[in-house]
Amino acid sequence: MALSAPSASISEQDKGFFGHPRGLSTLFFTELWERFSFYGMKAILGLYLWTAAAEGGLGVDKTLALSVVAIYGTAVYMSGVAGGWLADRVFGGQRAVFYGGVLIMLGHISLALPIGLAGVYLGLVLIVLGTGLLKPNISTVVGGLYEQHDNRRDAGFTIFYMAINIGGFVSPLITGALADGIGFHAGFSVAAVGMALGLIQYRIGRKNLRGSAAVAPNPLPSQEKGRVYGLIGLIAVAIVGLGVVSYFLGGVEGVILMISIMSIVLPVGYFTVMLRSKKTLPEERPRVVAYIPLFIAAAMFWLIFEQSASVIAEFADSHVDNHVFGWEFPVAWFQSINPIMIILLAPVFALLWVKLANRAPSTPRKFAGALVLVGLSFVLMYFASNSAADGKVTPLWLVLMFLIMTAGELMLSPVGLSVTTKLAPRAFASQTMGLWFLASSAGTGVAAQLVKFYTTSPSAYFLTLGGAAVVLGGGLALAAPAIRKLMSGVE
Repeated sequence: MALSAPSASISEQDKGFFGHPRGLSTLFFTELWERFSFYGMKAILGLYLWTAAAEGGLGVDKTLALSVVAIYGTAVYMSGVAGGWLADRVFGGQRAVFYGGVLIMLGHISLALPIGLAGVYLGLVLIVLGTGLLKPNISTVVGGLYEQHDNRRDAGFTIFYMAINIGGFVSPLITGALADGIGFHAGFSVAAVGMALGLIQYRIGRKNLRGSAAVAPNPLPSQEKGRVYGLIGLIAVAIVGLGVVSYFLGGVEGVILMISIMSIVLPVGYFTVMLRSKKTLPEERPRVVAYIPLFIAAAMFWLIFEQSASVIAEFADSHVDNHVFGWEFPVAWFQSINPIMIILLAPVFALLWVKLANRAPSTPRKFAGALVLVGLSFVLMYFASNSAADGKVTPLWLVLMFLIMTAGELMLSPVGLSVTTKLAPRAFASQTMGLWFLASSAGTGVAAQLVKFYTTSPSAYFLTLGGAAVVLGGGLALAAPAIRKLMSGVE
């Protein structure tokens, strides 16, 4: 039987990619191209929805469009639970990553077709399903390249995280320019090409992954497959039926509300299952409990951060001067500010954690700092919004906001990926990574309801959410010693 992780000797001796395992290179470039496609599409999705039909868009009501963009993020990350389960019980992480990439590519192709809302709905559904397979499992494969106590682990995840942001930086520049110069469908087409390149690279370099997540760690027994697959079919039918009922009762907004509710119910149910499961060992159970406050903090962080493609995109479109020396650049280019800052700052943070070693802040305190910073970024937007009352404001407001937000992201996201792989019960390895992405799902699910209040009073909206994040960050910092005790030495 193939191993799910390399042996200690292999892991420690393999330093072929900047001192890290060669497999990290394969996963780095796969993630880069997948994120190129994802962020390239996301940068123009909202604009495509609310831009008037006469200008090449769909002319959707702006308030509804903001909710649609937010709830799309919710569904993407929610699907990670199913993707993690399939990897744990059926495919193994490596195959799940490949199958997910194929579905994502097909989704972008659907968006590229000029068939209106039908192409949008079909494309988003395919991307949601594909990302659910790829996103949680590629991080699990990264974790499997290292031994549990390999001190390169956090630095490796930070390097891997840079791939996300290289793709995220370049893609809005390309898709935004194409959307402005040719049309939105040209932008969606290049996103499809990006995912195709990622798939080709993954197939070529897969041999470097050795045994990391090559097989399902907790495979379904043959005698249970029929019953379990039947149950999956019933659940799928129930979800579709619930969606249809929600649509008839409340239209698109009814479906959005249903998904928002599911984004809260799912993680609550998942924590309950893991804590009560006999497959969760006694020594693993306190670590799951320690993960709960980290999950809540992450949900609050992503609630604010993920509004970059909805509320912040709308603010940039309506209230920010996007002229440089008389030349008007695409509004979608603002979405590249965060990734370029990650590219510049990620090596600094990676080096900082290695240099500090045992003196580095604990994981709970890193999360607390991230919450305070992301809260301050929205407090800053409160002042930007007030300034916008007198006319369009300078882009420097957004640059500073993204700088503060990015510093918070580097204290939470790569660290969260790493700590999730270490706190996860062995029987729920990929599924716990899916649970990590449910934090994003829960945050954006709540945001899909909150963004409706943005157009009423942008200033109050920014100040309320920013202040709430700062307060929650302070509470988490106070609780850090108790959380560390439950983590049982895992950092």
